[in-house]
Amino acid sequence: MASSAGLALCAQTLVVRGGSRFLAFSTASSDDDCIFTYDCSAAEKKSAPEDKGEDGQPTDRGSDTILASTFSKSGRYFALTDDSKRLILFRTKPWQCLSVRTVVRRCTALTFTASEDRVLVADKSGDVYSFSVLEPDGCGRLELGHLSMLLDVAVSPDDQFVLTADRDEKIRVSWAAAPHSIEAFCLGHTEFVSRIFVVPSHPELLLSSSGDGTLRLWEYRSGRQLQCCDLASLQEPGEHPGHKLDASRQQLVFRQRLTFPHRVWDVVFEETRGLWILQDCRDAPLVLWRPVGSEWQAVPDGAVSQRLCSHLHESWAMLEGSVGADDGFRSLYKATFDNMTSYLKKKEERLQQQLKKRQRSPLPGSPEQTKKACPGQSALSC
Repeated sequence: MASSAGLALCAQTLVVRGGSRFLAFSTASSDDDCIFTYDCSAAEKKSAPEDKGEDGQPTDRGSDTILASTFSKSGRYFALTDDSKRLILFRTKPWQCLSVRTVVRRCTALTFTASEDRVLVADKSGDVYSFSVLEPDGCGRLELGHLSMLLDVAVSPDDQFVLTADRDEKIRVSWAAAPHSIEAFCLGHTEFVSRIFVVPSHPELLLSSSGDGTLRLWEYRSGRQLQCCDLASLQEPGEHPGHKLDASRQQLVFRQRLTFPHRVWDVVFEETRGLWILQDCRDAPLVLWRPVGSEWQAVPDGAVSQRLCSHLHESWAMLEGSVGADDGFRSLYKATFDNMTSYLKKKEERLQQQLKKRQRSPLPGSPEQTKKACPGQSALSC
């Protein structure tokens, strides 16, 4: 199974994951070494009742590939889930593995609550479970469920709402204290919703991306869509000056299209407006971009970038063979079946067969019909 490479960043701690491993680095120029490294293949393996099928035989335990990871808001905690259905919790100051817990299904996304007391885990069956951070060995509790695979989960900055995105184009806004109570749906996407993100500077707004190729802005408590950007038809700001809008109008502003020479696996923003890019290039797997004047530009190779790239070059085996977003999302598109075309084609074939049959049959009163009625006699005597 091909792994998905990814990034996570909080303050000056950058995590790069690939396969079953992750490496944690400091982006501060004064630090020279990798802070922490972890391999899920060496993690504790727990057997669970769910590991057996209906026939009593063990089911596929999966690989140790990391499926999702995230920091808590302050960066004090870090959590990941893997293909072996485990949730692994870490403390980061200093780095220490706090617990390894079993989840019911393979997970697709996870997030910490703003208060950092729980981890919310979304899985492929459409359920969200919560796990205690303060009690690292506590069991998970089912919070809410969808009828479709969940692809992302988020919480509002005040911890009042849990936001979930699924394969059936829906974004649901549920009350955290009573998840069965739904505040709103954000409806409009025509394909699976791949990612959702509450805007930190505008906590009432939500960004969503989708397989339909659009980026949408929502006022999520009311479910009202504020803007829809078709990413395939974006024009450069110079070509369409009127596309720039004031931030106070709660609208997205297209600034620049960034292009890269290699396939991009993941990106993550710094708090200081830097953008780290993880790419499929062994010699330069990590690059940093920053705004210079009115444009974003790649930062020339500095001591920090060279140090991080050197570590990843030595650990390239964990990233090699990773899939990009296009490969990972391809299986989420729903196959469409044109039953009407097949039906009309078969109907036309039946009509043609009936017509040919009538053409071969003699008409009533014709000599051919009379011969069949009076064999061996003339039509006149009959």
